[in-house]
Amino acid sequence: MNEKLNCQALLESLSEYVDGALGSELCDEIERHMADCEDCRVVVDTLKKTVYLYHETSTLVKIPVDVRERLFQRLDLDDFIQR
Repeated sequence: MNEKLNCQALLESLSEYVDGALGSELCDEIERHMADCEDCRVVVDTLKKTVYLYHETSTLVKIPVDVRERLFQRLDLDDFIQR
């Protein structure tokens, strides 16, 4: 990205950033942006905590299949429903 990173650009790369799938240059841009943008810091922190909690509890709590399917459909994640 040649221009200064903005909030929308950060959101477009958010998943890859949290997953560690971005190159170092873009990661550096995101981190510089977050240093100046509290809103984006909160969004990134919340997503990281959500992913962490999901991984920590996914083996502890089994969500009933029908509830899981409804949730994924509501979130428009139909591709992840195991049939």
